[in-house]
Amino acid sequence: MTDADDGAGADEEAETSGDDREDPLAAAGVDPVVPESAAEAAAESFAADDEVRGFLRDVAADVRGDSSESKQLSAILYRVSDLYDDEEETSPEEIYLNVRHIMRIKSDGGLRR
Repeated sequence: MTDADDGAGADEEAETSGDDREDPLAAAGVDPVVPESAAEAAAESFAADDEVRGFLRDVAADVRGDSSESKQLSAILYRVSDLYDDEEETSPEEIYLNVRHIMRIKSDGGLRR
């Protein structure tokens, strides 16, 4: 076996390893940090609405169950309801990035693999 063969084997191993996946946003050159302008635009798009916020939180409470999936869906709905809360500072982009991060951890086997 030559040194060149060793390098090729290491490359193949890195490609098949679940830990070495390239982040799609990084591959596209997208910065995952949400700019202030996006948060400000979201504040204008999602004005405080007690009725919508209450409805989303009621649905979140209804779907929450014992399974991890129902707990995750409930948490996502509750987080989306924050868009309609004057006291919260969030944006759809921040919620998306947070949910994407949680789903990636779950698909990788959790925090304590």
